[in-house]
Amino acid sequence: MTRNIKLLDTFRSNLTPIENHLVDGYLYGRVGRREFLRHGSLLGLSLPFLGRVALAAGFGATPSMARAGDQPGATIRVALQAPTGAINPLTNGDEGGIVMAQQVAEFLCIDGTDRVVRPCLATSWKPNQDGTVWTFTLRKGVKFHSGAEMRADDVVATFDRVVDPQSGSNARMVFKGVLQKGATRKVDDYTIEFHLDSPSGNFPYLVSSANYNAVILPASYAGGFEKTWDGTGPFRIEKYTQKVGANFVRNDDYWGSKSLPARTEFIFFTDIQPQILALQAGQVDIINSLPAVSGVALLSDPNVDILSVNSAAHQLVHLRCDVEPFKDPRVRRAVALCLDREKLVKGLMKGRAMVGNDSPFAPVYPSTDPTVPQRKRDVAQAKELMKAAGLENGVQLTLTTMQYLEIPEYAQLIQGWVKEIGVDLKLKIMDWTSYVGDAALGKSPWLDATMGITPWYHRGVPNYYFTAALMSDSPYNAAHFKSEQFDTLTKSYFATLDLEAQRAVAGKIERLLLDETPNLYGYFYNNLTAVKKGVVGVESNAMHQLFLQNAGKA
Repeated sequence: MTRNIKLLDTFRSNLTPIENHLVDGYLYGRVGRREFLRHGSLLGLSLPFLGRVALAAGFGATPSMARAGDQPGATIRVALQAPTGAINPLTNGDEGGIVMAQQVAEFLCIDGTDRVVRPCLATSWKPNQDGTVWTFTLRKGVKFHSGAEMRADDVVATFDRVVDPQSGSNARMVFKGVLQKGATRKVDDYTIEFHLDSPSGNFPYLVSSANYNAVILPASYAGGFEKTWDGTGPFRIEKYTQKVGANFVRNDDYWGSKSLPARTEFIFFTDIQPQILALQAGQVDIINSLPAVSGVALLSDPNVDILSVNSAAHQLVHLRCDVEPFKDPRVRRAVALCLDREKLVKGLMKGRAMVGNDSPFAPVYPSTDPTVPQRKRDVAQAKELMKAAGLENGVQLTLTTMQYLEIPEYAQLIQGWVKEIGVDLKLKIMDWTSYVGDAALGKSPWLDATMGITPWYHRGVPNYYFTAALMSDSPYNAAHFKSEQFDTLTKSYFATLDLEAQRAVAGKIERLLLDETPNLYGYFYNNLTAVKKGVVGVESNAMHQLFLQNAGKA
């Protein structure tokens, strides 16, 4: 260890105190390798530097994604959930729309499957001492498909557009209390600064692929994305037909390594079973998102490879805290104690998930406090809570949700479990569009239901879950949960740069949410992508995004 420390000293003379604290934590075992790589890249340490540190400490360098290379020029065919509306990078919120925009447009940085942020359109980033200003250096020589070079003006315009309350952007909540319009500033053509409202230790994740609405578009973009499809990515649009599919071809002017496939074809579906049949029949090579419960036949199929990525994605069970009977936190805790979380993971999700503990702090997040006790099924205690709340004779409720992935089966399990404590639970299962409605109070079954289940995709850090769905003024707070203490703790977590300090605040938030229980986080499911045997080089991530530039057929 002495020799390793001496080797590392040659790298450390220009590091800030925060960065040196991270290196010390790694050397002396307080910070694991994954956490070190994640937070080092977040603080702006280059991946080559991090690799050298890891090598000096005896762990080897960071992995790199290999290219398939077997049959350049192949056509890769993908089964994809149909987009629910027009493709608009600003407002996309469904799997189909996210994947379509991501085929042609790119992000400043990529949130990898190992939760380490790696460069893309930005080559490096660095915070000031307190994390209130982040400086990003842009890659030179990047061209939009329309021919213009991507420069700082395009990035400034992109983020001004994303945070503009008038744009309708889905990402507004990501930047709430963090970044305002006009706060993204050009230093020169290849350097920008983000001047934040408050310190943010996780900021690079907010502008990465973990924020699917943050793709970089030309400064001149004014809507109508389906007419131009103007991005910087390795594929160009060839043909797009609503509700049918899309074809893309290799972008020969791409700034990086040219894509191996000459073309990709996406076929849209509204249900999973036809996708499974299409894969089995050889009509497609990939199913982008495979539900474990519906796709169980493929999980052990020798002709199919399953790409499984741990994530923070979850099916959020929300309990309205402002109406009976869930005004009483004892009733909310009683329902939570009915869930058999191990059975959810092993049975419903076929082992392709991790147990949740009724907060957004999933096991994949380094800042999650592992000392917080895990909530477990306890029907006897749940009955005592119902009795204390005056509901020993039972209550009738309706759970409203949507037809998506395994959600209907999850709802049925909850229905059976809460029956044991006297809850007569009716199920109301709707299609996605009807359930979401206008996504506004009084106009949305999602936000108006007394009890519901809503899918939330993975995020590289938990910030978005708080600003969008849990803080008192969150627009998608379906639980109608309001807590000044929670809001204060959350803001403290956002502002913390040091991992150990983040974990300490996270523990307080986790314990508070266990006590209040506005939502149930029963499990965090893996993103599963089914790939036909012999198709290699496919990369999927926890955001349902699909990277095909290195794909090929053996």
